[in-house]
Amino acid sequence: MTILPQWLRRPSILTNDSSNGPWGGGGDDNGGTPRNPWAVPPGGRKGTPKPTALDEFLKKARGGGSGGGGGPQLPLGANPRSLWLIGLALIVAVWLIFTSLHQIGPQQRGVVTFLGRYSGMLEPGIRLTLPAPLVAVQKVDVEAVRVDEFPRDGSENVLTGDQNIIDLAYTVRWRVDNPSDFVFEIKDPVETVRATAESAMRAVLATTTLNQAIGAGRTDIEARVAQMMQQILNDYRAGVRVQGVSIRQAAAPASLIDDFNAVTAAQQEAVANLNNARSYSQQVIARAQGEAASFDKVYEQYRLAPEVTRRRMYYETMEAVLAKTDKTIVETPGVAPLLPLDRARKLQEPQVEVAQPQGGAR
Repeated sequence: MTILPQWLRRPSILTNDSSNGPWGGGGDDNGGTPRNPWAVPPGGRKGTPKPTALDEFLKKARGGGSGGGGGPQLPLGANPRSLWLIGLALIVAVWLIFTSLHQIGPQQRGVVTFLGRYSGMLEPGIRLTLPAPLVAVQKVDVEAVRVDEFPRDGSENVLTGDQNIIDLAYTVRWRVDNPSDFVFEIKDPVETVRATAESAMRAVLATTTLNQAIGAGRTDIEARVAQMMQQILNDYRAGVRVQGVSIRQAAAPASLIDDFNAVTAAQQEAVANLNNARSYSQQVIARAQGEAASFDKVYEQYRLAPEVTRRRMYYETMEAVLAKTDKTIVETPGVAPLLPLDRARKLQEPQVEVAQPQGGAR
């Protein structure tokens, strides 16, 4: 900023018309040789120029100067190497805290490995172990019930034991029973459980008829599938406990749904007819048992008075027979018919004549 005023204060140099420029000329004391621009000027050097505002700013930015600069200052007696050591110690402390302290939830268990090998189990709470990478802790949820749906979309066709095809959709519920086996014994336990469920379901349906699968046999199928799954997973040491199997859909294929509906209707009709036949047979048996009991009572009375009972039975029988026939009393020397009272009643009833249309025959 001070260079421009200094040049303005030297008009002799700017307005000099002589041939001697700043590099010298031919008419000077040097005999015409050019003058060295970097040489000391005649009369000696000038005094040190006053520092400009730009110089002061750059000096403060570099942290120099007196009276307290604007940049960060190191404390007195501080060593940069000691600062690096302090920072490294802080990093190590944070690493130890985050890799040695483990918070295990109430529903979790911590599987501990030392250099990649199983070494123990952590119970719920805040636990302390050696830092990583010496020790690693994998948290496993042992309370959550996992639900897998089969198939993932829609339904699948499964062959039954009677060579029929069924559209099937079901759900499997399971949870982790042994965390260490769940982590180490099987590479992919989730896919293993799914494959085991599909295999067990197909094996059970291969021994089941279609009517059982779409009817009342679902409960038995679900129990058998769960039992077979648990046995297979125990053999694998998967550390998994099967909670249950639920069949969501079991129906005939869409192309055969009408035929299966007709078969189902016929089966329901057969069941209804069978129930009606059983009801009728029970009624007949009850009536026969009642008649047999009545006959037993009559027989007891007959044993007490055979002649009286025989005569009473004769009279009752004759009343039942003669009540349906015309009666005739026969006396000597002739025959006199008995007046039929039923016919007399009919004769006493008024007779209604039906009017004939005019012009018709009478």
